[in-house]
Amino acid sequence: MYNCKDKNSIKLTELKGMNEIGFEEPQVEISFRKSETGIFSNGSEKKEDTLNVLSLFSGCGGMDLGFEGGFPIPSALINKTISQDFISDQLNENISLLSQTKFKTIFANDILPDAKNAWVNYFSKKGDYQCWDKFHSQSIVDLVKLHEIEKNIFPENVDLVTGGFPCQDFSIAGKRKGFDSHKSHNGNYKHINEPSEETRGQLYMWMKRVVEITQPKMFIAENVKGLVNLNNVKEIIQSDFSSINGNGYFVFEPQVLHSANFGVPQSRERVIFIGVKKSALKPGLLKKLSQTALDSTLNPYPAPTHSYSVNGLNLALPTKLSDVFSLLVEPELSNDLSQKYYSKAKYMGAHCQGQTEIKLQGIGPTIRSEHHGNIEFRRLSVNHGGKYLDELSNGMVERRLTPRECGLIQTFPYNYEFVIENKSKRKGSFLVSPSQAYKIIGNAVPPLLAFHIAKRIEKIWDLYFTA
Repeated sequence: MYNCKDKNSIKLTELKGMNEIGFEEPQVEISFRKSETGIFSNGSEKKEDTLNVLSLFSGCGGMDLGFEGGFPIPSALINKTISQDFISDQLNENISLLSQTKFKTIFANDILPDAKNAWVNYFSKKGDYQCWDKFHSQSIVDLVKLHEIEKNIFPENVDLVTGGFPCQDFSIAGKRKGFDSHKSHNGNYKHINEPSEETRGQLYMWMKRVVEITQPKMFIAENVKGLVNLNNVKEIIQSDFSSINGNGYFVFEPQVLHSANFGVPQSRERVIFIGVKKSALKPGLLKKLSQTALDSTLNPYPAPTHSYSVNGLNLALPTKLSDVFSLLVEPELSNDLSQKYYSKAKYMGAHCQGQTEIKLQGIGPTIRSEHHGNIEFRRLSVNHGGKYLDELSNGMVERRLTPRECGLIQTFPYNYEFVIENKSKRKGSFLVSPSQAYKIIGNAVPPLLAFHIAKRIEKIWDLYFTA
């Protein structure tokens, strides 16, 4: 266990089990602690330089990790020519520590128990001992309804609301039901008489309601690229967000960001909506933000640092999978549960989804939140078309990607535990199982992409808003 706030405690050469052949993250006893008062902080004790974040649809915390920063990451992921300020410390020749941002998560929610267990486990290791109080397992619909009754569910002094509202109904990998989802806000199949605005495809409207309640200076919403190509869904969502509090928010034209253009070794595209509170903007700024040709100094979207699908001066080459897998050992040699336990689903033929072998000298596939039989292979046998003959000749077996490898493709730090043993129950039981680990990883926003967004927002914050 280590505290990311103390850089001297996270030198990787000092971590238990770290050596020249790989990284072994020691397991920690998960400890869910209530604050001494038992009452959730409402943000009134916020430090002067802190920007409070309310996180919705948080999952295992990809967006939250990225917005707070301060976690170790392979040095190869950062373009030091463009983003020198991203790094606060060089831990060794392979690992850098990302700088801490001004953002602090004060509220998080998700309906998946496994996501909560992983989120709380990670943030408690960072030294955030109120993290259990911060995470709410009710659906956003139930939270809003409770707030309207009790008036004290959501914290005060919220500067930023973030949320990756559910994407299954907009994804090209799904049935693309869009607003007409067959699932309810709790993830169950909806009943015939269930209100349509409480379906999974309409949950962005409840994010809108949270923004109306908390009145942040800014909100950021995220979804899959497929939303852009589904009828006029993008325009409807942009218009609905703009109508918050009687047209009180200016919503920028949504942009699709490709993760590989920001150092993430993965083919993953996401559409980002950013809205700002008009009354909080500096005088005359709204007119400038509304211009078709937005001044680059005021653009809230981050500029690419890597040249996967874009060209530009000083852009780095896309990150290769070999760059992020270099510290790993094979599962049978590992004590890291997230590397040791992995899908044993057999090869089902090249015609099926997820039966391909990853390319170590390229970026990885999109990590999906699906059954573990669709997780791509780290290595195929010769009979199944495997290309890594040197590995096979050294006795390495055909296998799928491990949760740890999927997490690294998503840019989660090496020390993030996805598979968590339940030490209070029988041996072999989990707080987060390998199967569920794949799901929460696939649902997440890549932390490095979120960090790029956070650093950009941090840079323009004082240009936008009055104190």
